[in-house]
Amino acid sequence: MRILNKIISPFSPAWALKRERASKILAAYESAQPSRTRKNPADNSSGNALMAKAGNTLRGQARHLEQNHDLCRGVLNTLVAYVVGAKGIGIECQVLKKDGTLHKEFSDELQHLFKDWSRKPETTHQYSWAKTQRMVARSWLRDGEALSKSIMGIVPTLNHGTKVPYSIELLEADHIADYSDGQNIVQGIEHNGWGQQTYFHLYDKNPLDGSAYTTGARKISAGIIDHIKFTDRLRQARGVSIFASVLNRLNDLKDYEESERIAAKISASMAAYIKKGSPDSFGLGNSDDGEGEGEEREFSMGAGMIWDNLQAGEEVGTIQSNRPSQLLEPFRNAMLKAIAAGTGSGYSSISKSYDGTYSAQRQELIEQWIQYAVLSNEFIQQFVEPTYMRFVKMAVASGQIKVPEDVDVRTLFDADYLPPSMPWIDPKKEAEGHARLLELKITSPQKIMRQRGDNPTDILDQNEKWEKELIARGLTITEKEQPANAGASKKEDDDDE
Repeated sequence: MRILNKIISPFSPAWALKRERASKILAAYESAQPSRTRKNPADNSSGNALMAKAGNTLRGQARHLEQNHDLCRGVLNTLVAYVVGAKGIGIECQVLKKDGTLHKEFSDELQHLFKDWSRKPETTHQYSWAKTQRMVARSWLRDGEALSKSIMGIVPTLNHGTKVPYSIELLEADHIADYSDGQNIVQGIEHNGWGQQTYFHLYDKNPLDGSAYTTGARKISAGIIDHIKFTDRLRQARGVSIFASVLNRLNDLKDYEESERIAAKISASMAAYIKKGSPDSFGLGNSDDGEGEGEEREFSMGAGMIWDNLQAGEEVGTIQSNRPSQLLEPFRNAMLKAIAAGTGSGYSSISKSYDGTYSAQRQELIEQWIQYAVLSNEFIQQFVEPTYMRFVKMAVASGQIKVPEDVDVRTLFDADYLPPSMPWIDPKKEAEGHARLLELKITSPQKIMRQRGDNPTDILDQNEKWEKELIARGLTITEKEQPANAGASKKEDDDDE
């Protein structure tokens, strides 16, 4: 207690206590002091408690916007394209020999098996491996989470359709039984004392499918489930949609654009009115004696029209509209920037506006690509890598591939994962930059190829095959195969000099 408050306390303890309490408040952070104009709302609920209250609502709103808002669909398309790509996350097997060098024969054989499996990796046989990745990424971004259940070995009624008996079953977040027991089960996911996932309580059918008869949830081991999710809090059991912080902004922008669109449509329908003269002429007919009660008149609208039945003092006026508002575009662009920041997508990509200079566009792309790389890395670690590791296990266990004695078994699951490469804005400048880096020996051709999403081994094989094809067809010109008149031409040039 401060000295002055100590002096006051014997005479007025309540006053001294009030002064001390006020001093403590003033010493706190300013943002912790609500005022009439600043409410400073706070929510100290746990991540799981927040998701229990809002998870289903956020997921439903995000799905509704994807279905009905072109901007939301565009954000998802952009994120999926840059995080996963058209060909999906590439996988380059990198199994080593015991001497530390690449075991090319075994890696190539494993790569060939994986290529066969990539044609029908999931149980429905509707999606290729690239399409599977895009579908999982879309659910992950929109719903906040997605599930992949591994089906290994011989299973009744299931035809894997590939040499390696391994398939994955893709499940949306709704398959998780959303209940907790107050102890180890949190929103359908069971954990041990360390917070590790041990079991998932899953429905066989999606409970939101009206035609499906849903029985009780089954307890599935977490060892065969890959749960890819967005989490903002430590030990958060369920994922939260990437649109969570911008849902209100998206809804408001959608409503505003709809209002402006309707207003512009109405204003495009030209309307006219008859402006009367003096009030004394209201209701007068058009008879010569002026005694008529007035008769109904029709005015036809058309190009180059002339009206000759206007009465004295009347004139034609049109309703003018300033819609759509001139503020629509700058307001929309400001909202798009905020949405891009909240969802981790690029403003130029979702707005389809590429008006900047080369330097400005490249700077934006470089900064944004870091965010895409983070998402790609999370997607690889939570879904692609576990799936590939199970594939390798099943390839070996099923006898589809035999591990040679000279293979370092510690590297059996080693692979390079190739996310989408950053696109070139100016190919000439980008290529010159790579050439300069190679000249200075501060990078390698393999690294550049991988940055572009290519497999260096495939590139070398293709170049070798192409060179052989050119030689076989006699299309290459080497120093020993100069044209017959090349020497004569050179002599003529020397004589001219």
